[in-house]
Amino acid sequence: MSRKANRSIECSIHECVNHCGAEEYCSLNQVKIGTHEPNPSNCQCIDCQSFELK
Repeated sequence: MSRKANRSIECSIHECVNHCGAEEYCSLNQVKIGTHEPNPSNCQCIDCQSFELK
């Protein structure tokens, strides 16, 4: 399925159903960003909560 790239949201996670294939963008209009830690202290604590496995 071909998805329309949202050029405002860069993404390199090819395993996500919302990734635009050969283009390094997300196809969603907006994404939800969150954390899995009670007190995030570095980048590894941050998650794209809009991720959906292909």
